[in-house]
Amino acid sequence: MKAFTYDRASSLTQAATAAARPGAKIIAGGTNLLDLTKLQVETPTQLIDINRLGLDNIEDTRDGGLRIGALVRNSDLAADQRVRQHYGVLSRALLAGASAQLRNKATTGGNLLQRTRCSYFYDITMPCNKRSPGSGCAALGGFNRMHAILGASDQCIATNPSDMAVAMRALDATIETTDPAGKPRTIPIADFHRLPGQTPQIENALQPGEIITAVTLPPPPPGVQIYRKVRDRASYAFALVSVAAIINTVGGRIRSARFAFGGLAPKPWRTPAAEDRLAGAAPDAASFDAAATAALDGARGHGGNDFKIPLARRTLHAVLAQATRT
Repeated sequence: MKAFTYDRASSLTQAATAAARPGAKIIAGGTNLLDLTKLQVETPTQLIDINRLGLDNIEDTRDGGLRIGALVRNSDLAADQRVRQHYGVLSRALLAGASAQLRNKATTGGNLLQRTRCSYFYDITMPCNKRSPGSGCAALGGFNRMHAILGASDQCIATNPSDMAVAMRALDATIETTDPAGKPRTIPIADFHRLPGQTPQIENALQPGEIITAVTLPPPPPGVQIYRKVRDRASYAFALVSVAAIINTVGGRIRSARFAFGGLAPKPWRTPAAEDRLAGAAPDAASFDAAATAALDGARGHGGNDFKIPLARRTLHAVLAQATRT
C-alpha cells in the first residue's frame, strides 16, 4: 500500500488550493477513486475530503430550472420530486446507472468525473495511453466489445461510462466550478468532457485545483423524455448503447428533438445535424433512419465492437418510435 495523507476541507478555497498540488485528489463518495487507488491506477499522495462543504442541496432557479449541488447523492437526485416530474430522463438515467448501494454514495460531481471502465485502463500491467501517455492502447487490437465507435483516436478508444451525463447532455446542463483563487466558472456540458485526440490523459476541461460546485439545468423542455439503456445484463452493468431523448410532437409531426448517446464515445455524444433531420418530419421509419444515419456518421468499429453500429441505429429507432407513439 502506498502512503497518503487525508484532510477534511473546511472551505472551497482551501480544498481547491490543496487539490492543485501534485498528487492531490478530491474525494467525496469515493465510489470510483477508491477502486482505482486499490488497483494503483491512481496513486494519490493526499486526499481532500469535501463532504462538509455544504454542496448537497437541490434548489429552484429563478428561470424555472434546477441547481444541483456537486455533493447531491445520485439516489437523492433520482428521487427528488422536481427531477422525477420535470426531468424524467435524468431520474431514469440515474436509476439505470448503478446499484442502490453505489447510488447512495456517488455524487453528482463525482459522476461527471468518473473514469473509463476500459479493462486495459484498470490493468496496470497493460499499455494504456490514458493511464501512461505514450505506452500505447491495448484495446485497439484487444478485447474491445465495450469501446468507442465515435470520437475515438488512434491513441484511445475508451468510452465514458456515465449514464447521468448522457441525460444531462440532452438537457443542456451547465457545470459550475471554482478555482483556488475563488473565481467561479461555468462550463456547458457539451464542452466539459474532452475527446482523446493525441492527449487521452486529459479527460475534461477542469484546470488544476478547479472543483465542481454545482450543475444547473435549464427550464424543462417540452416533450416526452426517455432513457433507454442496452446492456449485457439487466442488473448493474455499463451501457453498450444508451439513448437519452426528448421529443416534442405537435399535430402528428415532430416539432423538436434532442437525443444523446452513451456507450459509443469518450463523452456523451450528441449530433445537432441528426436532431435537425427530425424537426418538422413525420414520425416514421424514414425520418428515424435519416436521423440515425446522421448521428452515426463517421462511426467505426474495431472488430469486437462492430455490432454497436447497427445496435445504436436500432436503439434510436425504438426510442423515437416510443416517444412519438400516440
